[in-house]
Amino acid sequence: MKHIRSYDKVFLTGCDKTTQWMLEWFLKNFHEHNKKIPLLIGDFGLTFEMKTNLKKNIEKIFKVNVTKINIINKQNRTKVTRGKKVNVQGYKKAIVTLKKGQSIDLTSGI
Repeated sequence: MKHIRSYDKVFLTGCDKTTQWMLEWFLKNFHEHNKKIPLLIGDFGLTFEMKTNLKKNIEKIFKVNVTKINIINKQNRTKVTRGKKVNVQGYKKAIVTLKKGQSIDLTSGI
């Protein structure tokens, strides 16, 4: 089993189609000023053009070739815990597929 490094700091941000115009500027400035802090981006309704732009930025920052980006939208659900109904919050996650033989090493920082 591989050792997974845990971080004390991770920067999490997200945007939708109304705020996606500033994502390119944000990625450029974040990378210039934060070389060691990992960045997670949540997709709350990005347009196709922005996903293409995100792909270009990932390729530029991590120096890899991205073949595709898939967004998974996990809906809210209800489960029963100790006899009570509890709502479990949904989430979105991006699956980035890289060219065969390439990887992004998050343990060494950006």
